[in-house]
Amino acid sequence: MPTESGSCSTARQAKQKRKSHSLSIRRTNSSEQERTGMPREMLEGQDSKLPSSVRSTLLELFGQIEREFENLYIENLELRREIETLNERLAAEGQVIDGAELSKGQLKTKASHSTSQLSQKLKTTYKASTSKIVSSFKATTSRAVCQLVREYIGHRDGIWDVSVARTQPVVLGTASADHTALLWSIETGRCLVKYMGHVGSVNSIKFHPSEQLALTASGDQTAHIWRYAVQLPAPQPVADTSICGEDEVECSDKDEPDVDGDMSSDCPTIRVPLTSLKSHQGVVIAADWLVGGKQAVTASWDRTANLYDVETAELVHSLTGHDQELTHCCTHPTQRLVVTSSRDTTFRLWDFRDPSIHSVNVFQGHTDTVTSAVFTVGDNVVSGSDDRTVKVWDLKNMRSPIATIRTDSAINRINVCVGQKIIALPHDNRQVRLFDMSGVRLARLPRSSRQAPKLRCILYMGKYGIFCSIQPNWTFKILI
Repeated sequence: MPTESGSCSTARQAKQKRKSHSLSIRRTNSSEQERTGMPREMLEGQDSKLPSSVRSTLLELFGQIEREFENLYIENLELRREIETLNERLAAEGQVIDGAELSKGQLKTKASHSTSQLSQKLKTTYKASTSKIVSSFKATTSRAVCQLVREYIGHRDGIWDVSVARTQPVVLGTASADHTALLWSIETGRCLVKYMGHVGSVNSIKFHPSEQLALTASGDQTAHIWRYAVQLPAPQPVADTSICGEDEVECSDKDEPDVDGDMSSDCPTIRVPLTSLKSHQGVVIAADWLVGGKQAVTASWDRTANLYDVETAELVHSLTGHDQELTHCCTHPTQRLVVTSSRDTTFRLWDFRDPSIHSVNVFQGHTDTVTSAVFTVGDNVVSGSDDRTVKVWDLKNMRSPIATIRTDSAINRINVCVGQKIIALPHDNRQVRLFDMSGVRLARLPRSSRQAPKLRCILYMGKYGIFCSIQPNWTFKILI
């Protein structure tokens, strides 16, 4: 009996020690939670060697991280409920299948297929939810210093497209809703040629790869090819302006240089095209030259893209398949490839490299209107959409994008700097952002004013800077 009593006493002491240790752990965890849950005001009031701007930025970033992970936690709970529902459904289907005397292999295959779909959904949700967190910590490869250099004033309505000649002399071309296309001296900002052959809005302009020819697409349901001859004036000194950093800077009206009158009023005018391409039944929204310049492609609101012979103006192929209006077309710089984008949320890759076989691939990577899709020098296609995303695709394997850029506003006609592989994005919210091909943001350029209209197009040129179409009657150049 004494032995049993001693053993019971020892057991009670061990139990009390364990309980005391458990309480100690709980108190420790509670104190840690209290410390980590301190109000933000207390954290902000603590002494720190960090500058106040850095501290506020860190606090804001950590707040964003907390909100993102809170959303992930909620989505995780919802997905767990979906998993339970799926398991219950699979169990019910298993009973039915057993009653129908089907093989276990069929049941296993069906369950595996459902599990694979669920796994893909989990991966997609996770990537979409964490992209903002990851992008916040990506290392920026460069910083841009932006400076307003020159305005090009002459159009009387919105400017839809900007392009630069690929032959000497190098001139700037703009297409406008005022029914004209203008050619400019990049260095002086003076208008060199005005084309007035269209009776509708001029929606795009592209220069021939080896001759002094311009291709314009218009709302009058035609595309025109016209020849120009220009002589560049001597450059004039440019007044210095304020320099803007990577962060957004509002440039006031007083920073804009004064310009006397309309620069395009006294420049030579062309009224008759060399060739007129007529086959569409709707607005021709874009046009481009195929490699070599012997053929041209046009995209229209009649849901078709047409391929023409430049010399004869004959229709070679009508590219059909899109379910809604086309928004853009682009040709590969070195291969006979064409990419068309549409309001039907898709873009299509047309292959004319083999004369006997003309293949087409349809890509459904967006959830809203694909505003543009363009080629790079390599084997990549970059697509932008009203769903606020830009995606980089590999031509060798276009099942899924190799990079996705998520933004806070719809994207209009994008452009890619050929030499530096930089993507320039014009947004509906008047922002201009630069990214590299892996999706890392390089810069955000300054806006002109809070009342400025949407950015419709942008051209990035590594040598000459950035030309943006922003307001109804002017464009400007920014040096990087």
